[in-house]
Amino acid sequence: MRPDASSRTTLGKAADENFPVAPFFLPRAWRDDLMAVYGFARLVDDIGDGDLAPGGADARHLGVEPEYADDPLALLDAFEADLMRVFEGTPQHPLLRALQPTVRRCSLTPGPFLGLIEANRQDQVVRRYETYDDLLAYCELSANPVGRLVLAITGTATPERLGRSDAICTALQIVEHLQDVAEDLGRDRIYLPAEDMKRFHVTEADLARPSASASVRSLIAFEAERARTLLDEGAPLVGSVHGRLRLLLAGFTAGGHAALDAITAAGFDVLPRPPRAGRPALVRAASRVLRRARREG
Repeated sequence: MRPDASSRTTLGKAADENFPVAPFFLPRAWRDDLMAVYGFARLVDDIGDGDLAPGGADARHLGVEPEYADDPLALLDAFEADLMRVFEGTPQHPLLRALQPTVRRCSLTPGPFLGLIEANRQDQVVRRYETYDDLLAYCELSANPVGRLVLAITGTATPERLGRSDAICTALQIVEHLQDVAEDLGRDRIYLPAEDMKRFHVTEADLARPSASASVRSLIAFEAERARTLLDEGAPLVGSVHGRLRLLLAGFTAGGHAALDAITAAGFDVLPRPPRAGRPALVRAASRVLRRARREG
């Protein structure tokens, strides 16, 4: 099915992610399935963030009346209803129609998709997180379902792999939060635990400055180390699989490491702009991850 203009805009954001979404070396069926899942995940995030393509095409696809086209909760409700048609019926949105063959071919269940929708509902009402455990619970909805879907698509899910995948996905979500502190604050959201901000004597006003103070940098370094620990905890997942899937999972993990390296290289000052890793840094990080996988595999 040929995507419409708004769907092409959504899918085009894959190039901006910290990790390769569906790299060329994968079998065509896997690439198609991964892009179908990415299209869902990216669109639900865009709905939650109010970042839909201009023109209201997504709202029209979902049957949302024009007066509610800018209401994320109304759009998420309509999107969830259309998602359920993927499993029984005919969905209206082009990205959900593209997802339906993947769901059927891979016997995917609604749970992970519903988790991603619920995370974006939570974003509308929960804008601060008191503890690290609170943030981890959010990541269980906002990030971990993606890794679980990847393992389901590739037919490699086991309880141990799912646990390792959750660690990597949570780490990637935390890394993204660290990169986007200023952008998130512009949406009145803070994903740095309040207890940690107090510990490092960081206020919300400090996060609104053009550049980070020493206290903010110390806080970001602390959270970055937590993310790196999670990546290391999940690393054995890469060595537990073989062939092209090992390369894919190494790319996901390396994306997190490379982004953390970029944050470190910026002196943990994430406020002027999101520190991003270039392709050479990603390749170097992937090489390190693969060397570790060969030692442990």
